[in-house]
Amino acid sequence: MSTIVENDAAMIEKLREAHQKLKKEIGKIIIGQEKVLDELLMAIFCRSHALLMGVPGLAKTLMVSTLAQALDLSFKRIQFTPDLMPSDITGSEVIQDDPVTRERMFKFMAGPIFANIVLADEINRTPPKTQAALLEAMQERKTSIGGVDHPMKAPFFVLATQNPIEQEGTYPLPEAQLDRFLFLIKVDYPTDAEEEQIMRIGTSDTKTTVSPVLSGEDIIGLQQIVRRVPVSDKIFQFAKKITRLSRPGTPEAADFVQKWFTWGAGPRASMNLILAAKAHALLRGSNHVAGDDVVAVATPILRHRIILNFAAQSEGITIDQVIKDLIKAAAKATST
Repeated sequence: MSTIVENDAAMIEKLREAHQKLKKEIGKIIIGQEKVLDELLMAIFCRSHALLMGVPGLAKTLMVSTLAQALDLSFKRIQFTPDLMPSDITGSEVIQDDPVTRERMFKFMAGPIFANIVLADEINRTPPKTQAALLEAMQERKTSIGGVDHPMKAPFFVLATQNPIEQEGTYPLPEAQLDRFLFLIKVDYPTDAEEEQIMRIGTSDTKTTVSPVLSGEDIIGLQQIVRRVPVSDKIFQFAKKITRLSRPGTPEAADFVQKWFTWGAGPRASMNLILAAKAHALLRGSNHVAGDDVVAVATPILRHRIILNFAAQSEGITIDQVIKDLIKAAAKATST
């Protein structure tokens, strides 16, 4: 079991202080959505990516750009369209004349993917070939142009958005590609009081600035500390049980899983449950992972990794509902 060394204590305290400052700075522009912000921060500190789901007008783009300012990171937004090409994302080689020798040579012109935080807006609007170019950069943290590998900037974080309303002219991501995202984060409508505050701020001429809280080097150091948070064997068993119970056609599958599931979560979900729980534990002020940390991150981790069958859909069963049932079944199985 990994342990936190004494030298990490100062960095952990810095993380907690930065968490509060980030919420305060981003709160100057983004009203509410604290849970969404916490999940975005957990994804960054886990060195992973997130998929954001919400109707238009919920300030998803503004939240990500504001987060980039507060983290003092470079930010690029890519609007995905049906005619977007892979080279529009990664960049390409162009022929230029050398001013000294007058010889023609290839020069690499970097695309928008070479930023610390990349917003892939409406990723399901572009064909699979272009989606694959982005997903390759996410997974490999490099892209190959003309036989030369170009590494991404560190830290590197992709936030992709999908519009759940419009389905015409879209190219939904396959489940294998959805699995590359740590979280599927749902953005809900604001409360009554929050919406009124949004209306008042959004229609005024007040200019608000966001101060940087963390640097790129700070984030890289904190990503390493997150992985050193200790986890007990019981928590490993609990997280493993959640995913193993979700797999229909296996001896360990729960009864409702056999009835309602087409496909369950794979081993990447098991690893992500532990990793995200470590980040959640640090953000809430603990130096070790508890069962509640796994429960807190289970829904955004599993909701895009579980496929319900037609029987479940016809009965009005939702993904979030069955995840709660999985957690209860796993807790019961682990305690016995």
